[in-house]
Amino acid sequence: MRILLFLFLVLSLNSYSQTAEEYYKRGLSKYKLENYKGAIADFTKSISIDPESATAYGNRGLSKYKLENYKGAIADFTKSISIDPESATAYYNRGLAKCYLKEGILNDYSEAFADFNKAIALNPEFAEAYYNRGSSKYDFQDYTGAIADFTKAIELDPEDYDAYIKRGLSKYYLKDYKEACEDWGKAGELGNAKALNLIKQFCE
Repeated sequence: MRILLFLFLVLSLNSYSQTAEEYYKRGLSKYKLENYKGAIADFTKSISIDPESATAYGNRGLSKYKLENYKGAIADFTKSISIDPESATAYYNRGLAKCYLKEGILNDYSEAFADFNKAIALNPEFAEAYYNRGSSKYDFQDYTGAIADFTKAIELDPEDYDAYIKRGLSKYYLKDYKEACEDWGKAGELGNAKALNLIKQFCE
C-alpha cells in the first residue's frame, strides 16, 4: 500500500509565524531524507507554535507511519482532519495506517474502508484511494469488489501496473484465467517483472 506526502507543503505557510514555518520546512527536509525521528521533532515544535496546522499534524503522522507507529499516526491524521475536514489525503493516509495496525486489525479494516470511502467522496479522481480500497477488499477475499476498485484506479491512472497485477490476481481467484493473464500481460508491458513471473507460472 502506498502512502502520500501532504502536498499542501507551503500552501498554507503564510498562516504560520516565521519560526513555525522554519521548523515545518526543516521537518519536510528531514522527512525527504528519511530522518523520520528528526522530522517528528521538528513538526512537533512547529505544532507547539501553531497548533492549528493541519499539514504539520498530517506530515508528523506520515513520519510516525514510516516508523510503524500506526496508533500515533492515526492520532495525528485524526487531528489533521479535525482542523481540515475536507482533506482527502488525511482520510486516505489514516485509512492506510488503520490497515497496518497490529491489534484489532479486523475492526480497523472496516474503519479503513470508511476512510477510503470518505477520501473518494471528497476527491472522486483519487486513484490511490481506489487502489488501496481495492487492496483491502482483496485481502478480505472480496474479489468482485476489488476488481471494481482496481478498474477505476486503472481508468484514472492507466500506467499503474500494480493495479493490473492485483486486478489480475482477483480475476484469477474468480477463475477468470484468460482476463487475469491479459491484466498481467498489460502490467508486463508497463515494465513490471512480477507480472512476467505470473504469466510464466499460470498462463503458459
